[in-house]
This record gives sequence, structure tokens and C-alpha cells, in this order.
Amino acid sequence: MNTKPLWSILAAGVCLVLSTQSLQAAGNAEEGRKKFYSCGGCHAIEGYSNAYPNYHVPRIGGQQEKAVLAALNGYKTGDRKHGELPTGNSMQGNSSGWSDSDVADIAAYVSKKVLSTETAVITGNPGKGKEKTAVCAGCHGEDGNVLDKDGKVLNPDNPRLAGQYEDYLIKALKDYKKGVRKNPVMNGMAESLSDDEIKDISAYYASQKRGLVTISD
Repeated sequence: MNTKPLWSILAAGVCLVLSTQSLQAAGNAEEGRKKFYSCGGCHAIEGYSNAYPNYHVPRIGGQQEKAVLAALNGYKTGDRKHGELPTGNSMQGNSSGWSDSDVADIAAYVSKKVLSTETAVITGNPGKGKEKTAVCAGCHGEDGNVLDKDGKVLNPDNPRLAGQYEDYLIKALKDYKKGVRKNPVMNGMAESLSDDEIKDISAYYASQKRGLVTISD
């Protein structure tokens, strides 16, 4: 049985549902710049890695505003974990004291960063990875920038993948595969991927010429 069309339909459905869930008030980017100081120790250092588990802290400059909102609110409520400790990790520690306004302001600031090309360490095969990403394009765009062929945003809730660190994407896909990160479409898609396929898909998105950046100001 060919499951690709089925997953394409499910992915499109989830993308549509998610687009109705972002009701939080728009943030103030200038206020977010001031509040970002507690994030800069990790997210403003190019190439910075977690000590444990060991993978790059993600690039978030230019990430979609609503995707950042969803991530920060997930950490704040405890629905999303950072690392493998149930409590006491840095993302939950930072976000637990933030108001809804703080979260919105930081998300607004992060999203305003201009996409660019950053140094990328690639260990997988981007060419093979591209062959595996056709089913991903409905939500994340052909190159991971969440744009359709006319340059319009497919869905403001979906995260940009282009330019992200390869090892961070590998970690994310493996967490979806194991069920550590929860999303019905992503869990189903990642479940069938081999480790080599995960590495190649991650390499493809990480190698894009225009994508996420490290925040430097």
C-alpha cells in the first residue's frame, strides 16, 4: 500500500487545523529585543551546542512568529521538553516566568530577523534527502522556507527548516520517531524513516542557501 498520498492529505489537514489555533495577541518586536537577553547566552552564539544531549542550539533568527509562539508556550506549559530531564532544563526554566506578552514580544523580535546563509556542517547526502522531502513540502515548502511556488507563505504556524543545523534537525526527527515530541503527522512520517534517511533529509534542509540565522544583536 502506498501511504504517501494518505500522509499528504493528513499533513494538509493538520496544517489547516493549526492555522486556526493562533489567537495570541501580536507582540512588540522592540520590547522583545530587550527581553531576549536571557536567551542570548545560547541562541546568539553561532555554533553553540548543548552539553547534554549534545547537539547545536537551534538557529531561530527568521523563524516564523507563530511557530516560535507555539514552541515557547509549549515549554512554558511543560508540554514540550528540552533535553531528557522532565524538569529543571533551561528552556522550561526561562519560559516559566514569562507572561503571554513576554512570549509574544520575543517571538515577534525573533521572526523579524533577515534570512541569510550561515556556515553549515553537512554529514548527510542533501541530494538523497531532497528525494525524500516531497511529502514535507505541503507544510514546510519545497526548500523548507514554508513558501509556495509563488513565494507566498503556506502556513504561518509551520516552522521554517531551511538553514537549521543538521544535527538539530536529526535530533528533532528522532524525537518525533520515538514519540518524545508529539505531533500526529510528524510522528507518523518519522516512524518509517531510517537513520540514514533522517540524516539525509536533515542535510537537505540544513544546506539551503537562504534560511534561519543566529541572532547577533
